[in-house]
Amino acid sequence: MGKIGFSNEKYTEMQSKRIRERIDQFGGKLYLEFGGKLFDDFHASRVLPGFKPDAKITMLKQLADKTEIVIAIKAGDIEKNKVRGDIGITYDMDLLRLIDAFTSNGLYVGSVVLTQFADQPSAIAYERKLKALGLKVFRHYIIPGYPSNIPFIVSDEGFGKNDYIETTRPLVVVTAPGPGSGKMATCLSQLYHEAKRGVKAGYAKFETFPIWNVPLNHPVNLAYEAATADLNDVNMIDPFHLEAYGETVVNYNRDVEVFPVLKTMFEKISGESPYQSPTDMGVNMAGYAIVDDEACREASKQEIVRRYFEAVVAKRKGEGSDSAIAKLELLMEKAGVTIADRAVVAAANIKAEKTGVPCAAMELADGTVITGKTSQMLGASSAMILNVLKHFAGIEDSVKLISPEVLTPIMNLKVDYLGDGNPLLHLDELLIALSLEALHSEDAKKAYDCLPKLSGLEVHSSVILSQVDVGVFKQLGVHLTCEPSYEGNKLYHN
Repeated sequence: MGKIGFSNEKYTEMQSKRIRERIDQFGGKLYLEFGGKLFDDFHASRVLPGFKPDAKITMLKQLADKTEIVIAIKAGDIEKNKVRGDIGITYDMDLLRLIDAFTSNGLYVGSVVLTQFADQPSAIAYERKLKALGLKVFRHYIIPGYPSNIPFIVSDEGFGKNDYIETTRPLVVVTAPGPGSGKMATCLSQLYHEAKRGVKAGYAKFETFPIWNVPLNHPVNLAYEAATADLNDVNMIDPFHLEAYGETVVNYNRDVEVFPVLKTMFEKISGESPYQSPTDMGVNMAGYAIVDDEACREASKQEIVRRYFEAVVAKRKGEGSDSAIAKLELLMEKAGVTIADRAVVAAANIKAEKTGVPCAAMELADGTVITGKTSQMLGASSAMILNVLKHFAGIEDSVKLISPEVLTPIMNLKVDYLGDGNPLLHLDELLIALSLEALHSEDAKKAYDCLPKLSGLEVHSSVILSQVDVGVFKQLGVHLTCEPSYEGNKLYHN
């Protein structure tokens, strides 16, 4: 733990250079489909230690004067109030968050495109809202027979029916709040419209995973399959690349399956295809920035185990599937890892079995494991955090970091005035109490100042935690897993 396996600086430099080369290849206009997360790419930072969650934005900022961003959102996702699972907000709200984030980083958002638009009432209302905010909004429609009916798709009744998105810069980054938002179709529609106008333009794809130039069953690539177990994505050797160049590279099933269709579309739009394989379309340079392969392997194995626990917890909540769990079990076997390789699991569960109450365990960078258990005043996660902070600050275990005089009024407030049946403090409430105690306690201040040291550490809970605690761990950069069981037998859990 704690080893750096990836050079963020090397990646940023190589990636921006590669994109510039691809812009030049197409005569100065490139539509770049951006898969995965542009912001907060915590999966990449977990499996590639040293990768910064904002690395892609840092890279794009080097191209800011050439870059225009188009955000695609599927009209049906607006209608369904689809939620981003990682941050818990709807796609329509996340789109606004993305625009603010791009703008604050000096990047220009040119427009929003509503894809698969079919007069959905919520999409129409959302379109009005965006326009009232001063944004340019375009509509792309459902095309019957997409993607197989190419003669119809590449015609005035297909792509031609879509609005032409007016862009002004050489690099047009097409991104979205989540997968399945129509990014690729948006790019291809634009290529059709540009060709009709006599403008030479190209298309490329930016996907960090799977990493094309590391082995098929490398744990980094297996971790990508684990992250998409619910989508049933499968890594595979790119057969088109192997046939064209005699080179073995890695891609994934959806891109391989759709490539013959894309190649034919390129030929129909531009007269020829610039690519001989789906891997050709990519511009990802992440594989070249791995500087410690073993560190990335170990980090990725841990990620696969974490994804397994996510899946069994989702199943317990009625949100997951047996097929996803079975796939993750297979991936753990391929990677040569079991839940026993996650030290905090046994530590939390053994303590819970001995004490008869919920417990949590955290593993530090040096391998030390520190636990906490539920008491009359603190939940297991809160107790564990305080114990870890005491360890970092060199404070005796017997010292009370937060006095009962501070904790008791907060607990009474929750029960007596806010109607909360559980007086124990959530993590956010605990940290606020610690910050208040730090105003007049030297020990509390020392502990409080150690909070940044929690980032990147591993935690396991013997019970499913509240969404509040899960969110705080995420904000602290802590890698959390939970057993698939609730504390108590209540049906409602918040």
